[in-house]
Amino acid sequence: MHNSVLFYAPFALVVEWGRNPGSGKNILTWQAWLMDDSNEDPRLPHRRDPNVSVSLDQLAELGVLYWKLNPTIYENDEELTNIREARGYNYIDMLDLCPEKVENYEEKLKNFYTEHIHQDEEIRYCLEGSGYFDVRGKDDRWIRILIKAGDLIILPAGIYHRFTLDPSNYVKLMRLFKGEPVWTAYNRPQEENPARKEYIKVLKEKIGVPLEAH
Repeated sequence: MHNSVLFYAPFALVVEWGRNPGSGKNILTWQAWLMDDSNEDPRLPHRRDPNVSVSLDQLAELGVLYWKLNPTIYENDEELTNIREARGYNYIDMLDLCPEKVENYEEKLKNFYTEHIHQDEEIRYCLEGSGYFDVRGKDDRWIRILIKAGDLIILPAGIYHRFTLDPSNYVKLMRLFKGEPVWTAYNRPQEENPARKEYIKVLKEKIGVPLEAH
């Protein structure tokens, strides 16, 4: 088992405002909602009827952090560099997820969609395409988070989550990590897992100084 130092950012949200091309106005590009109970294709949106949106503040209470960056300049993006330096992400690699580039694509997606936790943060920066991260809310209901090009999301260690693509079947992700990467998934139930226990403890206490919004 990987002996990691459990790190938790304060439960506050880091927000970056996207710019609507041509309008000159800032718009928030984030989308999240409560999922329905359908067993249809996981790649469908699975919104409730009527839709129940989940706010950034609600996600922040779960420890989910978010930035909106410019994916066209990721190789020389000063803000991305600042995030990496501030949070100690010294490792990066790229992951292309699509049927043409991943062997046993459907089986891989099935594994990603199995509910699990990690002992470390999960950090993903979407450079192209789109997909969904699902996280468990305080009431154990699934919250679906749409990620698309420019979205950088951080899930805290110990949170139950899963991932899938949307019907486009393509996403290019940058994976970031502190130290040597460990991608081990611990499938639910994990209530005695130290990372899960620490997450629940921090969730209840909500200790920490809010991070500054960008």
